[in-house]
Amino acid sequence: MSWVEVAGFVTGALCVWLVVRRNIWNFAVGMANNVFFLVLFLQAGLYADAWLQVVYFGLGAIGWYWWLHGGANRAALVVRRTPAWAWVAVVTLVTGLTWVVHILLTSHTDSTVPVGDALTTALSLGAQVMLNRKWIGNWLLWIIADVIYIGLYIHKELYLTAVLYALFLALCIVGWRQWHRAARAARDAEMRQAVAA
Repeated sequence: MSWVEVAGFVTGALCVWLVVRRNIWNFAVGMANNVFFLVLFLQAGLYADAWLQVVYFGLGAIGWYWWLHGGANRAALVVRRTPAWAWVAVVTLVTGLTWVVHILLTSHTDSTVPVGDALTTALSLGAQVMLNRKWIGNWLLWIIADVIYIGLYIHKELYLTAVLYALFLALCIVGWRQWHRAARAARDAEMRQAVAA
């Protein structure tokens, strides 16, 4: 266990807790977390997960903007159910990206876990895009990814990180429930406004 792994643990736990609470500061904390995990995963030979942190950093900046200005008339986004078309797009993205990343890992790195590394990378990217749009379905993808991540990190002897992802898994279940309640509240508010108009 290194100080980088500890810093990743602390910022990661705080970031997910802030996401569950729908707090905009999750993006700033998450971007700091990306830097710590980039270093950690490069050291552990989890190359796809390492470079995923660079992509996350960029997606974090986009998500920060969308949460503030991505709604109707550049208003803040509200939690919504994931549209059917988005599920089709995300499944296609995850499948294609898993295949591409697996090929890159097996042909250009010494990765010992190319399938797990590729699949978790693709699932995480799909989940992050959905999170950036405040779609509830992001939690389902995070749950699937976290289950795989836990096994992957235990295999790589990153035990503190495995514990962190077990915590993430629990927070994802809480987030799933809370975001469903928030989406219902947003729909109810829209209906009241429509009736009042």
